[in-house]
Amino acid sequence: MSPSTPLERLRSANRKSVVALLAAEGPLSRADLARATGLSRTTVSTLVADLVAAGQVVETNDRGTPHKGGSGRPPLLVSLAPGTGVVAGVDLGHRHLRVAVADLAGTVLGEASDAVDVDADSDRALDHASRLVCDLVAGQGLDLTDLELVGMCVPAPLDRRSSRINTGILSGWRDVSPAQELGRRLSVPVVADNDANLGALAEHARGAARGSAHAVFVKVASGVGAGIVLGGRLHRGATGRAGEIGHVQVGEDGAVCRCGNRGCLETLVTAPRLIEVLRPAYDEPLSTERVLELERENDAGVRRVLNDAGRVVGRALADLCNSLNPEVVVVGGSLGASDGLREGIRSAIDRYAQPDTASAVRVVAAELGPRAELVGALTLAVNRATA
Repeated sequence: MSPSTPLERLRSANRKSVVALLAAEGPLSRADLARATGLSRTTVSTLVADLVAAGQVVETNDRGTPHKGGSGRPPLLVSLAPGTGVVAGVDLGHRHLRVAVADLAGTVLGEASDAVDVDADSDRALDHASRLVCDLVAGQGLDLTDLELVGMCVPAPLDRRSSRINTGILSGWRDVSPAQELGRRLSVPVVADNDANLGALAEHARGAARGSAHAVFVKVASGVGAGIVLGGRLHRGATGRAGEIGHVQVGEDGAVCRCGNRGCLETLVTAPRLIEVLRPAYDEPLSTERVLELERENDAGVRRVLNDAGRVVGRALADLCNSLNPEVVVVGGSLGASDGLREGIRSAIDRYAQPDTASAVRVVAAELGPRAELVGALTLAVNRATA
């Protein structure tokens, strides 16, 4: 039964926050949990006692380090109770498929990847994903009955009400419910979210946004999107479309976007678009990897284009920062490693955001690179399985 009163619902939400933090970070002291969740130590102690009584959390024999290197007695640590089940994460990119299996503490037990044309045919991609999950589970000496839950990443927005993809971004996936279809193939519960949201979840749990209660993850790759963490929790919005900054209009007379509007941010700053801009000036084939290599070699043309692109993205992020007041903006995706892109974003935020807002936010590179979405899918699965 679900909690029936506001107080019960609040306590349930707080317990989930503690469990999710232990799943992401591993053993922590009660004081660490209080600092990370923003809850009082008394509240955290009560929540931990409830979770210990329920068998979800155990007190370890290990001791932590006093806060800020103090000389007090090292605190006792608590951790998730060991479980016999496992979870899986599935990352469906436009041209790749990555799968991993982890225990309920989030420790990866096995991982596999393959090149797949995901966009064109949902059935073929989901069949392939199902086979990889089955093979990976069997490779660990386990059975599908040991698989408690699967977290799944898709490179398109999901409607929160229907769990379906209802945009044309993936040509062969319109009106498909990815979680339902993969769950039917595996006979295992599946939860799904988009790549920007799961990138944000991963960087917040295990990457560059660790310890930040309010963060924005912006992915600049074949498209542009953002994942938003508010109060330590992923913010999806009413229909799951929060963070769609790629479709902020930056010019009324601009190129037609795949969403049907003109002048969207995505028409100017995706990796394919920037390669198209650079190509006439270079007598060699260009790829995202080669563009980043040229930037590291201080190529003036590449640095200029990437910095200009960062300023355009940063202008949209400045408005988002004014509304949300985050502590950190994490730049990821295939272009996330670009110094020039981040410098442009920083410059635009400094210029267009309110001074106090701009000074409070850090602009940093993502730490998890191309594995962010897979780590996010595993984190989502662990959080749901242990909630």
